[in-house]
Amino acid sequence: MTADLTRILVFTAIPVAATLVGGTAAAYRPPSEGLQSFFQHFAAGVVLAAVAGEVLPEIDKLHDSLGIVLGFGLGVVLLLGLEGFLRRYEAAESTPARGFPTALVTIVAVDVFIDGVLMGSSFGAGERVGLLVTAALTVELLFLGLSPAAAMVAGGAAPRTVVAATGLIAVGLALGGLIGGAFLAGLTGFWLEVVLSFGAAALLYLVVEELLTEAHRVAETPLLTASFFVGFLAFYLFELFAA
Repeated sequence: MTADLTRILVFTAIPVAATLVGGTAAAYRPPSEGLQSFFQHFAAGVVLAAVAGEVLPEIDKLHDSLGIVLGFGLGVVLLLGLEGFLRRYEAAESTPARGFPTALVTIVAVDVFIDGVLMGSSFGAGERVGLLVTAALTVELLFLGLSPAAAMVAGGAAPRTVVAATGLIAVGLALGGLIGGAFLAGLTGFWLEVVLSFGAAALLYLVVEELLTEAHRVAETPLLTASFFVGFLAFYLFELFAA
């Protein structure tokens, strides 16, 4: 294992721990739907700030339109296809409500696996970019992990089952970070452009189709709307001071 890969895995351990903390906390004291929506709005703002402030400028520097189109297109096609497949799998799930939620865990684990790959590969654009993307996804995963845990508790799952499910989800994240760090973080030029563009598409999909979709399951209020912009501004200022 190279020193660079070791550092990437050390940093990846931070969002892994955040996933475990969020899921375990929700297993024993699930947040209200309103509080979940607040966190999801805030996390969506943070992730969007990471895309706007870090990922897109790195894509602009490389300036390879073919790589942008290929990476972005692959990201959209893969995520749409994956969502369709997993939703059908979820609909076919026959596990009782109090049993282990295999479909839900699989769906979330695949999502966070992709997040892990993005985190690991983002270090290819430089350690600063990798660290800021990791920081943004740490916030996202801390709050995103609340939703499946709360859903499992609402379905009657025991806290130990929720904690075990969260652990498996965290393993998917760690595996994605390992793969991204080992095989993609060393890319340069055209292929780095493809990976960054794929990452941008995946992060935008996360904001629009996951975080904000889940956040809008409750009635929108000025406070909830404002939390999105607070998250965006807070992380954007953090990026500026980290420069």
